[in-house]
Amino acid sequence: MENNCGKVSRRCWLYNRELTPYSVAWEWQRELVEFRINNSNLDDALILLEHPPVYTLGQGATLDFLKFDPTQTNWDVYRVERGGEVTYHCPGQLVGYPILNLRHYQQDLHWYLRQLEEVLIRVVGIYGLKGERIPGMTGVWVAGRKVAAIGIKVSRWITMHGFALNVCPDLSGFSRIVPCGIADKPVGSLADFIPEINLNQVRQEVAAAFAEVFDLQLVPPQSS
Repeated sequence: MENNCGKVSRRCWLYNRELTPYSVAWEWQRELVEFRINNSNLDDALILLEHPPVYTLGQGATLDFLKFDPTQTNWDVYRVERGGEVTYHCPGQLVGYPILNLRHYQQDLHWYLRQLEEVLIRVVGIYGLKGERIPGMTGVWVAGRKVAAIGIKVSRWITMHGFALNVCPDLSGFSRIVPCGIADKPVGSLADFIPEINLNQVRQEVAAAFAEVFDLQLVPPQSS
């Protein structure tokens, strides 16, 4: 497929999954990254899914932002290799894990973060909402509420982890943490503004915006 400049767009495998345990998706990402480290000619990949309730902390995150003792709870808690502080995943939140080789884009992590924000800003704009950035922070806000969190890991310029867009989740799980270490800005969802919003429709809009922003051709996966 050619873009408007006649350049052939890079291919990206699109994996649409339903509710997937965090540990399963985490290991899957690691495998996809390892495959691409060992074979730089492999196509990129984008995983879109939801998780059962789970808390994750970035590799340097402090436990001070947890309002519970992780050793004295039945809630799933993982410390992973992404950047950032603690966040919460649950059904109704669309999670995206791009596995991209940044050598084919820009070898610039700040550029990559801003591109992920741009994807989500375009998506919320489709619904008549104004997505905003806050200088010095990463993520997307609507009317002062953080509706999307972003945390990444890059190994040899191959990305993993990614973004979480609150479409229509139960936000009560966020009350047990200081989300992303930001105490003075509330978490929100698109359903706060559009109660009838449909996650599967948003999933399609996210895939389309991702392909547009990164100039990609989304294709069915060729392997797991």
